[in-house]
Amino acid sequence: MNTKPKVSVVTTTYNDIENLRRILEQVRSQSYPNIEHIVVDGGSTDGTVELLRASSQGKEETLRWISEPDQGIYDAINKGIRMASGDIIGYCCDRYASGQVVEQMVDMIIREGTDGVHGDLCYMDGDRIVRTWKQGQGHIRSGWMPGHPTLYLRREVYERYGLYKTDYRISGDYEFMVRILYKNQVRLSYLPETLIYMSYGGTSNKSLGAYLESLKEGHCALKENGVPFACVTDALRTLRVLAQFIKV
Repeated sequence: MNTKPKVSVVTTTYNDIENLRRILEQVRSQSYPNIEHIVVDGGSTDGTVELLRASSQGKEETLRWISEPDQGIYDAINKGIRMASGDIIGYCCDRYASGQVVEQMVDMIIREGTDGVHGDLCYMDGDRIVRTWKQGQGHIRSGWMPGHPTLYLRREVYERYGLYKTDYRISGDYEFMVRILYKNQVRLSYLPETLIYMSYGGTSNKSLGAYLESLKEGHCALKENGVPFACVTDALRTLRVLAQFIKV
């Protein structure tokens, strides 16, 4: 009998079959023995459904999926969280740095008795590192935030504080992290290793306009959650992002 906590890994996708194929393989290749993979497809027409149907044949307990239209990425993530049956829930739409990442993260949560864990990540342009994100520990007001793709949380966090707000188009992940971390409600462990290689050019950083919209939504997230002097936090957060380029 498997006594290790079950981990639900949520993946969202839409007409991106080759990337999904890689993600399915790397989740299967993780050393951690108790992973449930949840794939939420937005109604793809590129063969994704056929791939998921074939991949889940005889593996319905470890690979579960749906394919239907959604109202954006945060709606899709919320669907995945609602489907998840794991004790710990994480998100994967990029590349794990090794086959031991999930095992390392779960071991740290258990060892330190925390509500979740996060670590470092690298933004990639092909095989080239564009930005290195080594956040360590900190506080939301100082411009600090965890790298969302590295954030794995006990399911009780979602039950207590709710899911992602779908009225945010780009910064719903930031709003969620402000909501759970600003008043130190949720305790996170920090794993000081690169855990995720993330493709550069995501929703919030693919253009200057998208980045500015991200900052605008981020400011709204701070105000909505009662963070004082939100403009100061905005400036400190921007400086932290610029420092990531300098470290490369």
